[in-house]
Amino acid sequence: MSVNTVPCTVKPTVTLQIGDAETDSSRPGVYVIDVTLPIGQTVNIQEISFKNYYTAYVSVRLLRRDGEGAAKWATCLRNHCLMPSPHTEEGSQDYCSVYRQQMLIEPDNVTSVRLILRQPSSAWLNFSVEDIKIHPCLNEDSEWDIPDWLSDLTQVDQLCDLQGLPDPQTVSCSIQQMWALTEVMQTNQTTASIGRFDVDGCYDINLLSFT
Repeated sequence: MSVNTVPCTVKPTVTLQIGDAETDSSRPGVYVIDVTLPIGQTVNIQEISFKNYYTAYVSVRLLRRDGEGAAKWATCLRNHCLMPSPHTEEGSQDYCSVYRQQMLIEPDNVTSVRLILRQPSSAWLNFSVEDIKIHPCLNEDSEWDIPDWLSDLTQVDQLCDLQGLPDPQTVSCSIQQMWALTEVMQTNQTTASIGRFDVDGCYDINLLSFT
């Protein structure tokens, strides 16, 4: 999953229900969630991610601007399965992503995303998706592609003077030789005791002290 996200607004969930919602006590099986970008901004989408909450299927529609600036809705994903069986727990609370490659149309110049959620099973009282995020294409020149702190670090790295430092390959060879020497010394380590100040089993009288 991409770490870059687009600033957007997730609107309250809208219920789609056949008949009068006030008199019909049956549980609604379809919800709609709209996600909008700031006014005047568009995005080329690489990924849409979210956390599932007992939604069985999701469809995605995009509001895109054409070359003349007119906005039109188009379906880019239809009845994508989030739960293998709507009546069981599997997949009910997974983190999910819809990628650009899975979409039926190119998700470019998008101003709004509409998620249509379906749960045909009556086993669950509520269903939805949470933590919705829109990730832009990496090649876009936008303010959310590269964080400021990362740009600052990149500039500092570029200004660093790397001249005068030893060759990394030479340092690597030296470290490898030291490691091999250490291994040889540990393998050949003797268990004989070594005197602290003795030379050939004798002591210099000047090094002896009396207590």
